[in-house]
Parts: sequence; structure tokens; C-alpha cells
Amino acid sequence: MATKVIMPKLSPTMEEGQISRWLKKEGDKVSMGEPLAEIDTDKATMEMQALANGVLRKILINEGQSAPLGQLIAVIGEPNEDIAALLSEAPAAATKPQEEKKPEPEKAPEQPAPAPQAKAAAATAQPRGDNGRQPQPAPSDSGRMIVSPLAARMAAEAGIDLRSLQGSGPGGRIIKKDIEAALSQPKAEAAPQLRLVTPQFQQAGASAYRDEPASEIRKVIAKRLVTSLGPIPHFFLTTDIEMDRAAEMRRGINALDPDLKISINDIIIKVTAAALMQHPQVNASFQEKIVRYYERADIGVAVAIEDGLITPVVRAADQKSLSQIAAEVRELAERARSRRLKPEEYTGATFSISNLGMFGIDEFTAVINPPEGGILAVGAMTPKPVVRDNEIVIRQMMRVTMSCDHRIIDGATGAKFLQTFKKILENPLYLVV
Repeated sequence: MATKVIMPKLSPTMEEGQISRWLKKEGDKVSMGEPLAEIDTDKATMEMQALANGVLRKILINEGQSAPLGQLIAVIGEPNEDIAALLSEAPAAATKPQEEKKPEPEKAPEQPAPAPQAKAAAATAQPRGDNGRQPQPAPSDSGRMIVSPLAARMAAEAGIDLRSLQGSGPGGRIIKKDIEAALSQPKAEAAPQLRLVTPQFQQAGASAYRDEPASEIRKVIAKRLVTSLGPIPHFFLTTDIEMDRAAEMRRGINALDPDLKISINDIIIKVTAAALMQHPQVNASFQEKIVRYYERADIGVAVAIEDGLITPVVRAADQKSLSQIAAEVRELAERARSRRLKPEEYTGATFSISNLGMFGIDEFTAVINPPEGGILAVGAMTPKPVVRDNEIVIRQMMRVTMSCDHRIIDGATGAKFLQTFKKILENPLYLVV
């Protein structure tokens, strides 16, 4: 009996998935538990496994296309089985891959209609490290270029100019075998570069443009920001912190054991957790009719990835040593950038930290990640003149801004938390008392 393969729910916040690549093609035999496709979710690239034995009879969603949860994306059945009834449940027309476009002054680009959802489930998922998304190539001379996500990724990794290739796929689509063929060709000597003395303008008017499907993570970020800044009443508290002692402690620890590689951010995580334990009303979240108070400090640490932001969680940071936090943050950040985090590793934080100091940002405000009650925005640590004992001296100063959910954190409550945070960070020996 034929089996439906539907778009599975691979993360708690996922509402649709994008096919990164099919690992099987139509006509291939598949076994239960065998990898069937790679799917880009809002947070990671996951490997979808087959839940039936048979032959992959029909692929209904192509690489680079998205489908909502529950939509029929493929059919597994016996080689000669009639699957017409199942195919009738498929969307009337699949979304075509986005293409490069020239400006069309009299016609706006068409928007694909959303596909209906199917009901049966036929796939599970495991984390997958590969990231199938790559930026779409620039337009060819004709103004159009179609390329599969896998081919785009292979070309980017190999440094191949897609404009130099002729696609062998449907409609001239550049596919995997075109990249493999280009890799097998001997490299030709580069043509001499010609320098134009006078700029040549060949076309006036509006710029050419290209439409790319928004990645799943970018869609979720957009939706969560709307549900955060609108419904959550934010207010912000800023303070300056003297970091000389914290920096000295870090240098001393790393001098004793360079393999520990303690960072200032690791110390900030530990100090935040310690301060949260002293101010449980900040380590809380508003839950409609109740306020939930957490017994541990599970700290979300914002990590920039290729097309967005993700916050791996350091569980029970209040109970861990600096060396444990440092090792865990490095490992989580590495897997976040390679999109190999499990859903439970980036959800369920009680408080978050966003550090842009390494980018030279002195001060900023961060948006609360609901249902958390607050987030700490950390700026750069820089030498500044300050007054100490009626004398001007140079100190390493760092500015932090706390975003608070006013439904559970009042001004005085947030201020007291920041006072404790500042006190411990300026005197890190408190961590061992």
C-alpha cells in the first residue's frame, strides 16, 4: 500500500520547511529509517527518514521549494502500484524556484499561492550538519539563471562562476552534474583583464533585481520580533562596568591553563547566572495568568549564523564552572554555525545574552526572546578615562543594556539585578565566595 510522505515538524517553532536536497530520486528503492531528504527548518538542516519500505514513486516538492507542515511532498509505494488517488491530494501547482528578474514596470512579480496541508505523517528527522542554502547567482546576460540549491552550494565551495555554465536540467537549470562536469575540466588560463578608461553605461532606468525565498530561520525571526516588540512592554536599563579585574582574572586563568580558553563572554554568562539566582523575579516569565519562576539559570547565548541568529542554551549555568561554560559555549556555537543543534539545545532559556562587543559596538538594545523576561545587550570593552579618588585614570569600561518585560520586572527590580551583576563583574572573586 502506498504511503504519503508529508512535511514533518522538526522543531518546536517550525511552521514550514524548505527542501534542501533529495537524497533519493524517483524510482529509487527506499527502506524504513533510510535518509530520504534534507530539510531546512527555522533553526537547522535536518535529515528526514522514510517510514516505509518501497520505491520513491513521486517527488512533489522540488529542491529549494517550501511546504507547510503536513503537506504531501512525496509518495512511496510499490513499483507498479496505482498512486493516482494520493497524487490527487497534492497541491494543484508546485511553487517554481525563484529566478533572477529584470525590472517589469507594468507588471508586479507573481506570488505563489499557499499549498493546502495533507493529514498523514510518514517521516521523522535527525540533525544534519550540512547547510543546503547558498546565495542565488547573479543574472546571466539574458537576465535569468536557474540553479538548484545543491549546485549553488557546490559552486560556491569550489569557486566556480555559475555564469560560465550551461545548465542541463529542465529549462536550463544548473544541477549537480553540471558542477561535477566543470570540476572535471582542466582549468583554463585566465583571460587578460581589460581596464575601461571611461565608464560605459549600457542601460538606464531601474536596477535589475532578484527574488530569493526567505529562509525558514529568517521567517521565524521576523514573526518572533513582531510578537515580541508588540505584545511585550519593553523598558531598558543601561550601566557602565569597570572590567579591569575581570580581564585580569581571565588572563590569569588562561596563563595557568591555555587550553581552557576562557573568554570575557564566558565570565559574563557565569556572572549573569549568579545574579539571577539572587534575583529570582528576573529569572521568570509571564505566562498569561501566571508568572513562572525558574529554579535554574538556563542562559541563551546569541550566536550569529549564515542567515540569522540562534541562541544555544547553557543549562544550569549557575551550577557550572567557568571552564565548563567555556567548553560548552564553544561546542554549542560550532554546532549552531553548522546547523547541527537539536531543538532542545536552542529552546527553553530563562534569560538571554547578546554580545556585539566583538564587532566594536559600544551600546545597543536587544529584543526580548519570549517567553523570557529579559535579555542583556553587551557592548565592547574599551579603555576610557574615568574619575577615581578625584583623579582621572584609564580603565577598561563596558556598557550593558538590559531589556525588561515590564509585566514581570519593574524598574527597581531590574535596577537591583543590574547592581548585583555590576558588583560581581567588577569584583569577580565573589564567584568563589
